Amino acid sequence: MKSSTRVAIIGAGNVGASTAYALLMSGVAGEIVLIDANPAKAEGEAMDLEHALPFTPPTRIFAGDYTHCATADVIVITAGVGRKPGDSRLDIARNNVAIVRQIVPQIAAQNPSGVIVVATNPVDVLTYNVLKISGLDPRRVIGSGTILDTVRFRFMLSEYFGVDPHSVHAHIIGEHGDTEVPVWSLANIAGMHLASYCRNCGMEYDREALHDIFIRTRDAGAAVIKRKGATFYAIAISLSTIIAAILRDQNTVFSLSSLIDGYYGISDVCLSLPSVLHRSGIREVLRLSLSAEEADLLRHSADVLKANIVACQEVRV
Repeated sequence: MKSSTRVAIIGAGNVGASTAYALLMSGVAGEIVLIDANPAKAEGEAMDLEHALPFTPPTRIFAGDYTHCATADVIVITAGVGRKPGDSRLDIARNNVAIVRQIVPQIAAQNPSGVIVVATNPVDVLTYNVLKISGLDPRRVIGSGTILDTVRFRFMLSEYFGVDPHSVHAHIIGEHGDTEVPVWSLANIAGMHLASYCRNCGMEYDREALHDIFIRTRDAGAAVIKRKGATFYAIAISLSTIIAAILRDQNTVFSLSSLIDGYYGISDVCLSLPSVLHRSGIREVLRLSLSAEEADLLRHSADVLKANIVACQEVRV
């Protein structure tokens, strides 16, 4: 059995368990360890998953504790209070900051050189706090950020234009939340700007319709929560894809949240930008040629996040 790679998942709720399932099906990890404040929950999820091993790639999956983070290649934080109908992602910031302040010192004590992937919302605020609490190299602390917003965006654009989602290249940047920014100036299909694609195919370039696609992208999480109470499948697959890129040293570009320094005048905040991901975390953050309006919107997004980071400093564990 392969045991050269270990992924530790902190939090065995819907997102954590679904991420473990996605990892198990992918076969990318030799070991998956589930860690939860409720050990019985972690044990139950691990048992349920290991019963499927006759049908999956060889993997060791078990419930553990923070000592099992010591040899983990990737540590994923999914623990936290879930978003309820009517909540914004920032409404839950204080409770989840308090939770990561309890979790992260235990992770850092066991594994000061691993890669931490943060999925708990509000992910940008939490990523910043995890970075500061852990003291790790900023390249090794990554938030899932707008990776899910970006794939939702590409999916909705693909439906509108009638092409495979893999053929759509577009990014959502900034906050994973209300102030996120669609990069229309660089969105393309097969290298053709959307307006050019429309002219080539005899379609109208309908700005209002495209703006509606962005609004539906931005509000997609709330729409799912309203209908089923939580979102977890798509983010779990996104996290599994991030983990695979790290373990396989893929140098893949994803829209991820990390510490930003000197980007269009933005510093000392975590937000999402297209970033090259490899074995040691973020290799580099790509500098996009944004329009003046997009740059202004990104700076606004950073200001909102900074205000929320400051507000969360009052949290006491």
